[in-house]
Amino acid sequence: MHATQDTAPFASLTPDCILNALESAGFPCDGRLLALNSYENRVYQVGLDEGGMRVVKFYRPRRWSDAAILEEHGFLRELADAELPVVAALADAQGRTLHAYDDYRFAVFPRQGGHAPELHDFDSLERMGRLLGRLHAIGALRPYQARPTLDADSFGQEPRQFLLASDCIPADLREAYAATTTQALEQVRGCFERAGEVASLRLHGDCYAGNVLWTDEGPHLVDFDDSRMGPAVQDLWMLVSGDLLELPMRLDAVLSGYETFHDFNRRELHLVEALRTLRMIHYAAWIARRWDDPAFPPAFHWFESPRYWQDHIHELQAQCDAMAKPMMLY
Repeated sequence: MHATQDTAPFASLTPDCILNALESAGFPCDGRLLALNSYENRVYQVGLDEGGMRVVKFYRPRRWSDAAILEEHGFLRELADAELPVVAALADAQGRTLHAYDDYRFAVFPRQGGHAPELHDFDSLERMGRLLGRLHAIGALRPYQARPTLDADSFGQEPRQFLLASDCIPADLREAYAATTTQALEQVRGCFERAGEVASLRLHGDCYAGNVLWTDEGPHLVDFDDSRMGPAVQDLWMLVSGDLLELPMRLDAVLSGYETFHDFNRRELHLVEALRTLRMIHYAAWIARRWDDPAFPPAFHWFESPRYWQDHIHELQAQCDAMAKPMMLY
């Protein structure tokens, strides 16, 4: 079958193409090239002729509009200008941060070192809270215009419909998946009703440990590719996942730092398990949508197994139980 941007979107992204693209944007390279871990886009560390390293991200074709990518870049520049530890796209001599070469759009970023955060440590959680409080104080200043909002339809109902219309769910588990996700999304909407009206602001969107790099100076946030509008708690709940007995203390640590810089509506805590559920449904649909990309079957080989779908359904059933219990507003 002939490869297309749908079935093999990065098939023509050869080393020569990568280096030529960087040269075209004014970043002459010395030939050093290292692929970094990324599936949605393609990300590489490259060496420059003038010395030092840069990171280049080639965006998945047709995922985001130019306007949406530039909104992400603009938000990052706002944050960097306010001296937040984020990695903003570099501009060329004409001030452009989004570049095009052949069929690809790409951006160049400084290389940021660091190690994985130790989020079991309460001091680290408080420092993360302070960083996110500062980020949200800026994120609340104006809305995105070209990027979507995280809600039950875009992260739950639509992905569920996509999965049920596909052939990835084993036939003998389709009915169980359909029934479980129907119940789960009803519970999600119940959580949103309990939360009431909550503010929507510009978020990191995917704030888990893998997108945090820790240095002697503290945490640095990377990869704003999933940035969108949504409730503040979306950027907080993944930091406090784990032992339910420690949840109140972990949450207190994050919020004590967060509220130094930005108010937090405690009613948003009703959304924690709902957002966890939506992420689970959305993640499964994300893999299914990308299955024709040659990089996905080797990396997610378990996705086609009945065991995965059995476990996924059981996890969603457990989420239904969790969402049925109103969250304590610590």
